[in-house]
Amino acid sequence: MSQKPSLYIGPLLFVLLGLINPFGLDSEAARVIGVVAWMLAWWISEIVPMAVTALLPIVLFPLCGVLTIEEACQPYGDRMVFLFLGGFLIALSMEKWGLHRRIALHIIHVFGASANRIIFGFLFACFVISMWISNTATALMMFPIATSVVGLLLVNEKYGTPKDRKNFSTSIMLSIAYGSSIGGIATIIGSPPNGAMKAYLESEHHITVSFFDWMKIGLPFATILLLVVYLVIVKMVFPNKLGRLDMQSDVISDELKLLGPWRYAEKVTFGIFLTAATLWIAQDLILSVFPNLGITDVGIAIFCGLLLFFFPSKSTASVQVLEWKDTQKLHWGVLLMFGGGLSLAKAFKSSGLLESLTAKVDFLSSMDTFSFLVLLCLAGLILTALMSNLAMVNIFVPVVATIALGLGLPPELFAIPVTIAASCDFMFPMSTPPNAIAYSSGLVKARDMFKAGIFLNIFSLILLSGMVWLMLYFLTQNPHWDSR
Repeated sequence: MSQKPSLYIGPLLFVLLGLINPFGLDSEAARVIGVVAWMLAWWISEIVPMAVTALLPIVLFPLCGVLTIEEACQPYGDRMVFLFLGGFLIALSMEKWGLHRRIALHIIHVFGASANRIIFGFLFACFVISMWISNTATALMMFPIATSVVGLLLVNEKYGTPKDRKNFSTSIMLSIAYGSSIGGIATIIGSPPNGAMKAYLESEHHITVSFFDWMKIGLPFATILLLVVYLVIVKMVFPNKLGRLDMQSDVISDELKLLGPWRYAEKVTFGIFLTAATLWIAQDLILSVFPNLGITDVGIAIFCGLLLFFFPSKSTASVQVLEWKDTQKLHWGVLLMFGGGLSLAKAFKSSGLLESLTAKVDFLSSMDTFSFLVLLCLAGLILTALMSNLAMVNIFVPVVATIALGLGLPPELFAIPVTIAASCDFMFPMSTPPNAIAYSSGLVKARDMFKAGIFLNIFSLILLSGMVWLMLYFLTQNPHWDSR
């Protein structure tokens, strides 16, 4: 039986770190480190599906005596898993009935026909859509639309020079990749790492980060980064002098005509989507008026997701907007990865590993907190280039939260910037699925992505530093500050 060597690296690391224990940790803490190393090796190499790796804690922690089987399994049913389940159901209905495509085409149509406005239209459309559905689905949905626009341009030599046409084509594909990633920063359900951090803070530190709490930080950050991406792409790295492109309006109009008028199922899905978004944003206001109502992010998500199974897809038909068979396309693997990350966090705590780590960071108390936190954000940017951003958050956020506690600071002060850093990798085709989709077009070379991405990664770190400074400043003005 021939297997890639990376299949065996994980178990070997488990034996070396967990059983041989070269660092002299407590036996349980050493075994947890061994499990982390095993999962990290498989998550980086992706030798087996990432969701399969996320199931290892159920097997290994009971065998190692770290957690009982009940304790190891419980995180897979955490409330955060159900928040994303509800969000996934709404996104699934949008994809099933083409609502996300209709919204995107209308956004692009609004921005007009000049070359740079078309690029911004694609960038903004991906940004808006990926706030609510997965960045991969957003990129895949926008890809054929962009290909149509680029295809008409490349065969028509009346539009600019070959270099102008190449830069325009590269810019559109990069706008799909980067817009899809940045949009996920804006909302708590926009990107799985955001939800994983929220679940960890709630389960281990009893800190609640609501939908609106996150938007107060994530939306401004993402909006500024979106504008920077546009300027870097069209002004610095891939400028073009194409000006107005009359053919764009024909392409978008043709695509809209193919969609036809709004179907009943689209209207139902859009109404439920707006209901969920409004309730998520207005949740704190509602609770201030009706404090005993018991409304929660999770309850809103599941309620709106369930509604899709009750409304008919046509006013006279018996087929519902969503049917159970549609859930075969649901991102079940992401939900399992949430559970795996939370199971790891539980083992960190129960084994005493986090307490050991806290004791070892006392020397940091004399360091400049701002500089140290910026360094952690840089580490997050590097790690997310090496592994899935969700895997990075599952491994790294418990560590930085513990360091914050060791310094006498709120854990969310460290956890939030590091989580946002997980969505800020723009340099390599393999870093994120949207990057890979853009690269697969053949219109973006690896060097093109690196050229734009290095600027964006650097600016992301600068923007993260500014956010960290503001959070620290707010903390000094409000000594009892929490995420709310």
